[in-house]
Amino acid sequence: MNKQDIQENLLKKVDPQEQIESSHEHYDEEKFWNKIVKYGKKAGEKTVYTSLLLYFTAQNPAVPTSAKLTIAGALGYLIFPADILPDFIPVVGLADDASVIAYALYQVISHIDEPTKKLAYEKMKSWFGPTDNNIDDLMLPKK
Repeated sequence: MNKQDIQENLLKKVDPQEQIESSHEHYDEEKFWNKIVKYGKKAGEKTVYTSLLLYFTAQNPAVPTSAKLTIAGALGYLIFPADILPDFIPVVGLADDASVIAYALYQVISHIDEPTKKLAYEKMKSWFGPTDNNIDDLMLPKK
């Protein structure tokens, strides 16, 4: 079994709910922004946009605490330096982060409103430009 097979097997064992529940204490706003800036291009538009959606959703005072805890756990996992697949590993290093972020998005999607989508999209666009080829149209702000 080669190194990539081992890493892929590790990724299959990631339980997003468990990672979220055990990672919310690692969330720190400054570390979140540093991670997004450092790994944004490597993580890709979809993961960055989804992370930004979660971040801005958590800032909304109307969002319930339970959803904010889910978001804090997912973003905490994203910034935690000792996750299952270290982020510096090419190709698969951010895959576990992306799966946890996607799972959290699914859990809180009903709390994501148009203003939040616009904030996330504008922030992402300032980094990547207006490309949104890899993002589900339902998650983009209405034009």
